[in-house]
Amino acid sequence: MRGRLVRGSRDGSADHAAASGPTRGEDRARRLGAAWQEAYADARAGRTLDFERLAAWQSTVLGVPRAAFRTGTAYAKRGRERYGLHADTPQRFASCLAQSCEPTVPLPARAARLYLDVCFFHPFDDGNARAALLALGHLLATEDVALAWIAPLMVARYADDPEGAEELAHVVHLLITRHTRDDRKSSA
Repeated sequence: MRGRLVRGSRDGSADHAAASGPTRGEDRARRLGAAWQEAYADARAGRTLDFERLAAWQSTVLGVPRAAFRTGTAYAKRGRERYGLHADTPQRFASCLAQSCEPTVPLPARAARLYLDVCFFHPFDDGNARAALLALGHLLATEDVALAWIAPLMVARYADDPEGAEELAHVVHLLITRHTRDDRKSSA
């Protein structure tokens, strides 16, 4: 079993789930909050991220019995982005999920890459942005980090923007640094 999940004075994932209630519906917010708890519990138990685990959280998010890998072309950003599907897409996505555990890569880079991989593989018919946040949160929680703020991560990202990917890694690094600094202040 992993160590205790370290939290600062705020839990950004809980705040995000609660804040989505008035605008997106209380049931949706409740399901998202429950999925965050599942992701954190899996991290604390040392369970690595794979498609089956992500799909289980997604089932909770969507309130469906099973969330399967999409079976056709996906569209996002009101149809402005298209994500094709090939015979090996699920296997390539599984490989990317496995790479998120590579300890020689700095945590902010792994977290940003994981978030972007979920967004751009677009594995589910619905809720991929939420799945990306859950994956990122799980990865951070495996390193005993829970971000106090997640809103800065929720900016539109584009698949053909390498500078944007680097910027996301920088934002994750800043949020982790802020979390660590805030945590030290609250324990002093």
